[in-house]
Order: sequence, then structure tokens, then C-alpha cells
Amino acid sequence: MAREVAAAHDGGTTANGDNEVDGADGRDEVDDIVGRWHSERPDLDVSPLQVLSRVSRLARHLDRARRAAFTAHGLETWEFDVLSALRRQGPPYQLSPGALLHATLVTSGTMTNRIDRLAAAGLVSRHRDQQDKRGVLVELTRRGRDTVDAAFADLLERERGLLAGLAANQQAELASLLRVLLVPFDAAASAEPAQARGRG
Repeated sequence: MAREVAAAHDGGTTANGDNEVDGADGRDEVDDIVGRWHSERPDLDVSPLQVLSRVSRLARHLDRARRAAFTAHGLETWEFDVLSALRRQGPPYQLSPGALLHATLVTSGTMTNRIDRLAAAGLVSRHRDQQDKRGVLVELTRRGRDTVDAAFADLLERERGLLAGLAANQQAELASLLRVLLVPFDAAASAEPAQARGRG
């Protein structure tokens, strides 16, 4: 049974080696696994699996789509995260290293290394902050902007494919429900020290 729950969370096969349910009858593998757990442990409320196992499985599909989109443009996921944080700022596409830390949730040492690598690749540049001579700003280069724009457009196309089974109003409803679920976690994460949140 443990292997079945793992399968529900990681997108694998069930314990008996069967392939994932194809959805032809409106059911998916999570339905099967939840049903088996309910049969084996009727004393437990297994309803959280109905939501969170599906979220976990969708996250795996999204991760694959993201990696494919970024790899097609010569980027790793962390590179896209930094470049997109700069791109979203609008002209002149600048942020301090500290602001990038906050946007990408990594440690200071990790961010320094990432900026070094992006600068070496010609995707960002460093220069002195004219308003704070002791400060440094990281700026998106033209090459960096073109690269992140192309990767982002590719990503959106792949994400639309993932959502193709939902009508526009269903997507809006799902987005609203996920926002309600996520807001408390975002608020708690924002209150933690940067080092504790680091994913270095």
C-alpha cells in the first residue's frame, strides 16, 4: 500500500505494476489508490489525497514542461528564475542581489554564484548603483532579455497544453481555489528569515 500512495504522489505505476489509468472512464489512478486505502483503512479520512495527490502529480508534469521549455533555449530552471525576476521589473531590468535573493528564495552564497555564471554567459551584467555607491545592481542584458522572452513564450504554450482539459471558467475557478489554499503558506514563508527559506 505504501508503494501505491507513493505512486499517487510521484506519477509512477501502482503496486501491481499496472500502468496509470487512462481516464477514459473519468477516473484516474488517484481514484484507484484512494479507494484501496479507504478499503484497507476505513478508520482514516483519506480525502486529502483526492486533492493533494493530484496537485503533486500535476506538479511533476509541470516540472517536466518547464524543464523542456527552458532546455530548448539553453537555460536551466534556476537561470530562468533569475532572468525572469529581472525581466518582470521592466526597464532598465535591474535588481540588487538582495532583491534577487527575496525573489528566488536562495542563500546569499548561492545567488552570488548564480550571478557570476549568468554574467559569464552574457545574460546579465553588474554595475554600481548610482544612488548607493557601495551597492551593486544586476541588469538583464539584451541577450538575456531575448532568451528569457523566448523561453517564457515556450513555457506558456506548454502550460496551456496542460490546462487544455479545462474550460476558461473552470481554469479561473481552479486558480481562485488554489490561491485560497496557497496564501497562508506564502504569508508564513515571507515571515521566515531568508536563510531558513533558502533552497541553495
